[in-house]
Amino acid sequence: MDFDLIVVGGGINGAGIARDAALRGLRTCLLEQGDLCNSTTRWSSRLIHGGLRYLEFGELGLVHESLQERENLLRNAPHLVRPLPLMIPVYEAARRGMNTVDFGLYVYDLLSIGRSVPGHRRLSRDEALAEMPGLQPDGLTGAVVYYDAQVTYVERLVVENALAAAAAGARIDTHAAVEKVLLERNHVTGVEVRDTRTGERSTRHATAIINAAGPWVDRILAAAGRPLPRFLGPTKGTHIVVRPFAGFAGTACYAEARSDGRPFFILPWNGLMLIGTTDTRCDDEPTTLRPTAAEVDYLLAETRNTFPDCGLGRESVLYAYCGVRPLPRQGLRETSAITRRHLIRQHGRSARGLTSIIGGKITTYRHLAEEVLDRVAPRLKAGSRACTTAEVPLPGAAAAADVLRELAAFPAVPAASHAHLYAVYGRRAPQVAALSRDAPDLGEPLVAAGGAIGAEVVFAVREEFAVTLGDVLMRRCMAGLGPDLGRASLAPALRVAARHLGWDDARCRAEEAACQAEIALLAPPAGV
Repeated sequence: MDFDLIVVGGGINGAGIARDAALRGLRTCLLEQGDLCNSTTRWSSRLIHGGLRYLEFGELGLVHESLQERENLLRNAPHLVRPLPLMIPVYEAARRGMNTVDFGLYVYDLLSIGRSVPGHRRLSRDEALAEMPGLQPDGLTGAVVYYDAQVTYVERLVVENALAAAAAGARIDTHAAVEKVLLERNHVTGVEVRDTRTGERSTRHATAIINAAGPWVDRILAAAGRPLPRFLGPTKGTHIVVRPFAGFAGTACYAEARSDGRPFFILPWNGLMLIGTTDTRCDDEPTTLRPTAAEVDYLLAETRNTFPDCGLGRESVLYAYCGVRPLPRQGLRETSAITRRHLIRQHGRSARGLTSIIGGKITTYRHLAEEVLDRVAPRLKAGSRACTTAEVPLPGAAAAADVLRELAAFPAVPAASHAHLYAVYGRRAPQVAALSRDAPDLGEPLVAAGGAIGAEVVFAVREEFAVTLGDVLMRRCMAGLGPDLGRASLAPALRVAARHLGWDDARCRAEEAACQAEIALLAPPAGV
């Protein structure tokens, strides 16, 4: 199989690059060893933000880039990315005083000229407590409220980029691990691929390869069989998920940890609360990483320091996750000082045609793709088209009112599921609901208290590259991100798969076991 470009890695960077490449007219293939959004992108804080703290390290260019990309996402994916107010409480003993925080946000506002969200506002102590009554009052001098944005389902952001890439002609292969990078006279010619489900091996040929494998960037370089340098200096970030607690308003909280001065987030998310993150050096295999009891205790303790009556203890943790930030290797003592700017490395001497992406942020994935393809595309195809991704909406982009009006035309789909369908699929929600016309049972909710319906199981497999039950529940219909991690949806989803997708008993048993194993990885660590 011949392509102009092979993209290795199905996280947000890889999917964004594949979309841009296909829209430019390049014959593109995306290869992902697991499912789309199955690693680093998924284990993030799920924020679309300018990186306020990057101002401390003088990275004004990165902040400006991030703020512009935040606006692009608010405009081009309004169903997935929504404005989010955040409060920064300021205390007497904090590293960053009120004037410092206020000035930083003044600069932040200047760098986001043309923004669609309000600028920041300064609050007195009493005003802060009125808006966020659960805050620790002792030593509180005031607060500042500003806006960024949140992508509740970052998995869907990746899926929609892959869908857009496929619609433009790209081939999307999941569960396809790159075993070897093929070279002739120091020029890449393709890759050898192993299907991780069947073990079958095959070859893809291409003139250029973009290595967007995140934590596995160095492994892909090793697969080229050349003495290429090590680029990554990863750090680990852990988050916990708890139920909403008293005293916390709808505004997110961006607080300074009392124990070490690190900023961390307490975020309303998916009807729950997402708290994180830690930042420690890590060279372990990403698939074996788990949150530690010490990390969970740190996040709980700092949340209690900020909200003393929250009542959070180890028993409050519904689940926990951690991810690896594929940051550039830098000999800095403080992990927070390592740049979050992406780096693009072309391996012209050892492997001409191979380009590696180090680092990057969810917020800036689109601009990263534009930058790398501006370098690569002209060498691959004369007359390749210019980048259009800043203007072209993602497939689900649409106003809520229009979609909800269309969903009302499907009587088999309960009204209680309409908001869920819009939040997950946007403009494409009526396509999901349409499956219930010929099979009304597909309009039934998977569980009585949830918004997901049976049609989503079929739609995920037929239209959205899902292969396993875990793919469906954890990264398509999003039932797997609820308080029970989708356990109640397992049996009804399997019944739908058996009836409408032809999964036999053996397949259903195997899928259930694999999905249960995936869910188990998110259980709080031993001792918590």
